[in-house]
Amino acid sequence: MFQTLKNAWKIKDLQNKLLFTLLIIILYRLGAQIPVPYINSAVIEGLGQQFSGSILGYMDIMAGGALSQATLFALSVSPYITASIIIQLLSVAIPYFEKLSKDGEAGRKKINMWTRYVTIGLALLTSFGYMKLLDSYGYLVEGANWFAKLVIVASYCAGASLVMWLAEKINESGIGNGISMILFANIISSGPTLVASLWRIITSSSYPLVVGILLGIVILAIVLAIVVLVVLVTNSERKIPIQYAKRMVGRRMYGGQSSIIPLKVVSVGVLPLIFAYSFMAFPGTIIQLASKPTSGLYQWWMNNMSATSPLYMIVCALLIIAFTYFYSSISFQPDEMAKNIQQQGGAIPSVRPGKPTADYLKRINNRLILFAALFLAVLATLPNIITEAAKVNIPFAASSLLIAVSVALETKRQLDDMLVARNYDTLS
Repeated sequence: MFQTLKNAWKIKDLQNKLLFTLLIIILYRLGAQIPVPYINSAVIEGLGQQFSGSILGYMDIMAGGALSQATLFALSVSPYITASIIIQLLSVAIPYFEKLSKDGEAGRKKINMWTRYVTIGLALLTSFGYMKLLDSYGYLVEGANWFAKLVIVASYCAGASLVMWLAEKINESGIGNGISMILFANIISSGPTLVASLWRIITSSSYPLVVGILLGIVILAIVLAIVVLVVLVTNSERKIPIQYAKRMVGRRMYGGQSSIIPLKVVSVGVLPLIFAYSFMAFPGTIIQLASKPTSGLYQWWMNNMSATSPLYMIVCALLIIAFTYFYSSISFQPDEMAKNIQQQGGAIPSVRPGKPTADYLKRINNRLILFAALFLAVLATLPNIITEAAKVNIPFAASSLLIAVSVALETKRQLDDMLVARNYDTLS
């Protein structure tokens, strides 16, 4: 990875893309430290402990701590991600959006426009609920009137809109996916907090120091195992051999060569995890922000949908599996691939061209999707199961670690593709 960055730095346009992405991330992290008017900063420090172990605690990690600090970018990319989920689901269910998704660049621009509108609507709704939560906990300045509350809602909505704009700028002029890069920066920024949590586990007075050291070693081993496993699976491919027939063009003979089609084992990357957690976080956020702590709905959600509850893990795993199948179905087109192979005079050995080739590719892809879905679901829920079974609070979420590692690998892969496109032949 470092060799790839070194090679990319030698090319001027890639260097500009890297610097632009870094600039956007720096601007985002600065915005995550800007306080919002009429928030009582003297008592806001206790908000993070109240979020611990809940959906809001996970959202705080995804926001890089901005949610528990009630700063300008407290909502982070959550409204944007949820809006993207809604629009993509509508692209399957509603003919108008389905037509837009097939209209090329013009349709993509209209879909992006609708995504922005939905993002602003969700940001308004979430900002209002977040303001009500801060007010109920007494985190607003004393005597805050309707104007103060209006300013708070407008500030958080504007912050979410600005984050959306920053993510889109990374997509246009930077490296990697904008949402993923911002989430990566947020997760990395929480590193010192995770190290401090690990140190508290080691030095806890609940058990002897030797036991604490052993627990720390086990947790570090789990982290290393997850990183190695994610790297191995993410880089794994199922290679489909293609044999091209010989043909005469004029006086020259073409074809007769063989190649492969590499199918990624986890082709969907980290998107199912991001979308599944955002989908889970949205109703929980609305319930926790809009309901009183004494209400029945609030109490049910806190008791049954915590990060370590069986119901939460089951629903989350099912959502990850569903989103994996959904994204694979819209990104992999076996009929189109089989048609292109046939037009180029190629064929898969022992498989007839045309529909049999498409059916073969579809069958192989379905197996890969099943493995990817189960892998992501198990990896996302396993640390929560260990936490609940061993009664040890592991100071990280496997989903966060998975997102960070996957984003780094995807960014490296994109840089490699750009280097290849520029005929740079000293890749690592």
